[in-house]
Amino acid sequence: MIGVTVLGSTGSVGVSTLDVIARHRDRFRVVALTAYRDVDGLFRQCVQHQPALAVMVDEGASRRLETLLRQSGLKTEVQNGSEALDMAAQHPQARYVMAAIVGAAGLKSTLAAARAGRRVLLANKEALVMAGGIFMRAVRESRAELVPIDSEHNAVFQCMPSGYRTGGWPRGVKRIVLTASGGPFRGWPPERLAEVTPAQACAHPNWNMGRKISVDSATMMNKGLEVIEARWLFDAPPQCIEVVVHPQSVVHSMVEYEDGSVLAQLSNPDMRTPIALGLGWPERLDSGVERLDILQRGTLEFEPPDFDAFPCLKLGIEAARSAGSAAVILNAANEVAVAAFLADRLPFTGIAETVAHVLDAVAGGDVTSLDAVLELDRLARAAAEQRLTADA
Repeated sequence: MIGVTVLGSTGSVGVSTLDVIARHRDRFRVVALTAYRDVDGLFRQCVQHQPALAVMVDEGASRRLETLLRQSGLKTEVQNGSEALDMAAQHPQARYVMAAIVGAAGLKSTLAAARAGRRVLLANKEALVMAGGIFMRAVRESRAELVPIDSEHNAVFQCMPSGYRTGGWPRGVKRIVLTASGGPFRGWPPERLAEVTPAQACAHPNWNMGRKISVDSATMMNKGLEVIEARWLFDAPPQCIEVVVHPQSVVHSMVEYEDGSVLAQLSNPDMRTPIALGLGWPERLDSGVERLDILQRGTLEFEPPDFDAFPCLKLGIEAARSAGSAAVILNAANEVAVAAFLADRLPFTGIAETVAHVLDAVAGGDVTSLDAVLELDRLARAAAEQRLTADA
């Protein structure tokens, strides 16, 4: 039995991970689950999977969870705080760790899993966006296995040469093509985007995702972050990473080879496909995903991205091509701006404006240590909040 920790188990990726695990109880056992403060969600998961450890970042939430578990007769240990996330990531019974905490909050625990030499199923972009050099060095030094779970990077991983391990640019590979759905506002003129509401931005046409990731998809910042992520995962020269819009979300990404071949991975838009790949690799496991009917899908379209309507994508690509500090600043400013948009403090178009302002306002610096990364992250967040306050 392979022990699995799920960091961020009550989010959309975490829920999908547990769905796949439940289909293979003869192979996988849930060792630890973590959430921020969704007591009811984590309690239900503990009842179903009976992990050895449950972690809630919020202390009050952890006390409520512990009470519910004791009343139910379950013996799951309950811990709280960010340090407990590291404990879950390094749990001695867990060989695999699903890193699905959204945002910078997941950085330290994901890095802890890599340093412990686990198989890391990486759904947390920020571990690479903020600390790509540090994270990939930890993977190499500990000989951890790293399997990307983002559908695009998982597709690239599958299209790489046989026996490929993340962290290297293979001979014969010429280009990576990341596909983007274009989000709910594909084809909208830039002037119309100023009136977008949080409800509209979170209504993705193809994927079922959390609110923050849905907004990133709507601004296409997610694709900018994915360019940065791909740079580190595949040791890819930034100029060899291209983004194309593919509204159907069936072709999840492509790899072009020097001989003219282009390999693509296709599947229905369901995160259980890359999750099952990460859990089973190099084997293929039943994911529960409906089979792809090519004839029913019909035409597959591809078009260039609109950088005028979606400037966040351009900002992300530029950050990928500059020093690592730009990516830290970009990510921090974006998280603050998206939170403000979801709280009705900032218009949709203000997200890109805020990020661009903070990139200009905050000086880059050393990002070779985790402390330096976190300090730059703090400075960028403060600059973003200052901008929001000035504009209020």
